[in-house]
Amino acid sequence: MRVLVADDERLLADTVAEGLRRFSMAVDVCYDGGGALERIGVNRYDVAVLDRDMPGHTGDEVCRCLADSGSGTRVLLLTAAAGIRDRVEGLGLGADDYLTKPFAFAELVARVQALGRRSAPALPPVLAQHGVTLDVARHRVTRDGRPVNLSPKEFAVLHVLMRADGRVVSAEELLEQAWDEFADPFTNAVRVTVMTLRKKLGEPQVIHTVPRAGYRIGGPA
Repeated sequence: MRVLVADDERLLADTVAEGLRRFSMAVDVCYDGGGALERIGVNRYDVAVLDRDMPGHTGDEVCRCLADSGSGTRVLLLTAAAGIRDRVEGLGLGADDYLTKPFAFAELVARVQALGRRSAPALPPVLAQHGVTLDVARHRVTRDGRPVNLSPKEFAVLHVLMRADGRVVSAEELLEQAWDEFADPFTNAVRVTVMTLRKKLGEPQVIHTVPRAGYRIGGPA
C-alpha cells in the first residue's frame, strides 16, 4: 500500500510515516499543501493522510483536488478541531475518514489499513493462496501453518503479489506500490527482495518469474 502523509508539524509527519512503514506501507512525506498537490499529480496513492490546517494550500484543498480527480485515493483528514460541525464539513469535502489530534497511533494505523482495503476491489482481510496465508491487520504470514518472519518490505511485496491473485505483476508495479518516491527505478531491489522472500516461504516455490514480464503467485507460467 502506498500512502502520502502531509502535515506541517514535521515531527508528527515523520513519526507517523516511520510508524506506517513498520506496517509495510510505502510512505511519502511532505510538510505543506503545495508539496502534497505536487506529489498527487505524479504518484498514485492508496491513502492520503492530510492535516486540514496546513499553511498555503490547506488539507481541505488537497482533499477536494483528490475527490475531483477521481483517482480513487482514500483520504484521512487530521485536525485539532473536534466539533461535529468540523467533522461533517471535512467529510463533505470528499474525505473518507476523520481523526482528531491527539490520536492513538494504533487507531491511525487501523483507519489507514481500512481505507487501503477500500481503495482497491474488495478483498478479504486475510489472503490465502497456495498454502500461504497473509493477515494484513495482524501483520502475519504463514506457510502451511508455519509462521514466516518477513521484513516490512518483503511483507509489502508479498501483499501486492497476493492481491494480484495470479496476475503477473511487473517490477515497475512492485516499485510503485511497495517502495516510496526515493526508490531508484534502476535498482535491483525488487529482484533481491523477491529472492529472499522465496527463500523464507520455502519449497515448493509459490512466486514464479515470468520472463520479460514480472512475477506471479501460483504455478509456473
